[in-house]
Amino acid sequence: MEMKMSCVCLVLGLVLLMTVSSDATDGSNAHPDPCCFSFTTSKISVEEILKFEKTHPDCPKQGYVVTTPRGRFCKKDLQEI
Repeated sequence: MEMKMSCVCLVLGLVLLMTVSSDATDGSNAHPDPCCFSFTTSKISVEEILKFEKTHPDCPKQGYVVTTPRGRFCKKDLQEI
């Protein structure tokens, strides 16, 4: 009986250790916001721009997110506006 109980405690302890030390994430931080994955080449009128912000350094592609009344657009360089 004592042998079975120590095995159960050992297994439960190992499962707990694996759970605590796991590097798995839920995917909610897969990439920081805002990130650009493709860029628009169309011109954006300066008068339409509500806001622009640089993408996070951890994003796969660097650029700028430009917000207009029509939506959000990604540009590689602000000189392209």
